[in-house]
Amino acid sequence: MMNLYGTMKVNSDGILNIGGIKTTDLIQKYGTPLLVIDEKELMDNIDQYNNSFAKYYSNYKVVYGGKTFLNRTICKILGKKDMGLDVVSGGELFIAIKAGFPASDILFHGNNKLQDEIEMALQYGIGRFIIDNQQEAQLVNRLAGKMGKKVNAILRVAPGIKAHTHEYIVTGHLDSKFGVSFAGGMAREVLKKYIIEFENLNITGIHAHIGSQIFDLESYQKLIEVLFEFLEKVRQDTGEVLTELDLGGGLGVPYLRSDNPPSIAEFVRIITEAVKNATSEYNYPLPRIIVEPGRSIIGTAGTTLYQVGSIKQVPGNSKYIAVDGGMTDNIRPALYNANYEAILANRCYDEKEDRVNIAGKCCESGDILIKGAELPSANRGDILAITVTGAYTYSMASNYNGIPRPAVVLVKDGEDNLINKRESYEDLLRNDIVPSHYQ
Repeated sequence: MMNLYGTMKVNSDGILNIGGIKTTDLIQKYGTPLLVIDEKELMDNIDQYNNSFAKYYSNYKVVYGGKTFLNRTICKILGKKDMGLDVVSGGELFIAIKAGFPASDILFHGNNKLQDEIEMALQYGIGRFIIDNQQEAQLVNRLAGKMGKKVNAILRVAPGIKAHTHEYIVTGHLDSKFGVSFAGGMAREVLKKYIIEFENLNITGIHAHIGSQIFDLESYQKLIEVLFEFLEKVRQDTGEVLTELDLGGGLGVPYLRSDNPPSIAEFVRIITEAVKNATSEYNYPLPRIIVEPGRSIIGTAGTTLYQVGSIKQVPGNSKYIAVDGGMTDNIRPALYNANYEAILANRCYDEKEDRVNIAGKCCESGDILIKGAELPSANRGDILAITVTGAYTYSMASNYNGIPRPAVVLVKDGEDNLINKRESYEDLLRNDIVPSHYQ
């Protein structure tokens, strides 16, 4: 059997339970596809971050990466846990504010913040702008001055550390669309200019994010060494001691039984030790450490339930099981060749007999959720569960092929609460306008 996470259990009747509720009951009530969020697993992951930092390092802030999955309920949960939130668009910022999330705990990311987004963030009084480039710094400085504000900002740098992960989710190397490169001393000169000339920006620190789904913590140790060497050069250039070190997110999660990512506690121990060692080497004051985990908080808390439809054996080739979702609710396999594991949630104890490809319903040959899944012989109407789908599934969902987005339900202690309703066909027409001469 595949790995079970959080409150997932299999009853004696072979039915998968999450949050004390049978998955068969959940799909009877809400239909499929259905993204199920295990509230306890989500909160436990948050607690692991906060408790580990409290053990190893006193001056820290854990900031949830909102792009992984964000709605008002998630914002409410984060607020209860005294978490920060990073947003990358005006839309994500709007969700957070409408949820009552404290603006002072919001960090605004993005490599091309629009003027209206910056003005919105200034009006709400967000905690930090993560400055991506020189033009953006000039724009934020000018708009802040126009509004009579001085804003806290952190410069995002590209330090040249390349993590071992998928090429599309490596972000810290020198040739990246994100941040100001260390190459040729560019970041050093830019930061000196910001500190000296931009009177409406209070530069509090630097940020680097080297990638996502990272298992090798040596990448973070090397990153910290490089960043402190840079901080020391900035101190020599300007006399300024920057007080915040934002290490981004990126800790991996176990999508497969063979995956063995470091624990959250081990990640925190390694980075805090590296920071302490670097401050000792450079006689540098201990900075406030900021981390921005998303996937490692919400990933294992999510499970997607589908209903099996057509089953097709290609003579001499593969067997295909088609489900009622696919790349519209989980684009990652098509986009990243991401791997997942599955189980028949209504027949967990049945012996595995088949190696099959789990196909989505989109009119695309690349709409394959899992290749070579080992399952019992499936029947039409069976419930297929794919685990570790909390991150980058619903947030990347689309209406391709006119398919409505799925529902999302939060479960805990035998209670279920709908937190995103299923889209209807009528929802597909909300922004569809027919000119009068065609009516």
